[in-house]
Amino acid sequence: MMLQPFYIDKIITTALEEDIHYVDVTTDYLLDDSHISEAYYLAKDSGVLCGIDIAKRVFELAGGNVEMKILKKDGEAVEKGDILAMMKGSTRTLLKGERTALNILQHMSGIATATAECVALVAGTRAQITDTRKTLPGLRQLQKYAVTVGGGKNHRYNLSDGAMLKDNHIDAYGSITGAVQALRKKIGHMVKIELEVRTLAELEEALAAGADIIMLDNMNCEEMRKAVAMTNGAVLLEASGNVTKENIRAVAETGVDIISLGALTHSVKCFDISMRIQTAKD
Repeated sequence: MMLQPFYIDKIITTALEEDIHYVDVTTDYLLDDSHISEAYYLAKDSGVLCGIDIAKRVFELAGGNVEMKILKKDGEAVEKGDILAMMKGSTRTLLKGERTALNILQHMSGIATATAECVALVAGTRAQITDTRKTLPGLRQLQKYAVTVGGGKNHRYNLSDGAMLKDNHIDAYGSITGAVQALRKKIGHMVKIELEVRTLAELEEALAAGADIIMLDNMNCEEMRKAVAMTNGAVLLEASGNVTKENIRAVAETGVDIISLGALTHSVKCFDISMRIQTAKD
């Protein structure tokens, strides 16, 4: 997945405007434009780095006049105590951009790290780890990029990417078969239909109706094993709901093709990183 520069700049600009408003009372009144400092990013945890180039862009938009030497790139494993990047330049810029850059870098690295852990837990099975649309408003592209950096795959990016009949769609329309048939009449030949089922009886109807992908919603492992046997590879099966790091291996071993986890983006723990001023001189 690629991040578009205009999208990144929009997020950074919004964050900086939120954080600074019109003046940094501390920095602007304490230090003048000529003040120069050296700083570095320090990893205070172990995991997968993500967002380092975006952090660099923060300082460019926060005032410029900062050079950054990136020592660890997106996707690289880092250990506690590693130096991730070195910076030198305007102290005002470093201090004004510090929190915005760290907020983004820590959040994206947290997602990449959590995704990599899940990918490792299902290694050797056919299951792919994917995200969901349970993302923070305005940050979806950053979050989904971080999932790919951690070794996961992206589910649909938005509602335009594919047809997905969830339980509320089925309940509102009235039946699985009717809903699938109605969609088939209107969607283009490139659009796939995914259908969420809650029981094995619904799975049987979904197969007969011709769904391309079937999501097994909150099923236990025994039910998922039966679902895999029933479909026999005819469609892709996605496991979703109540999947944790403790049970994800067991879910993968049922034979499902995809395991989607909203927790990768909506409730991930930030990766601990600090920016430290190393030296300062007038």
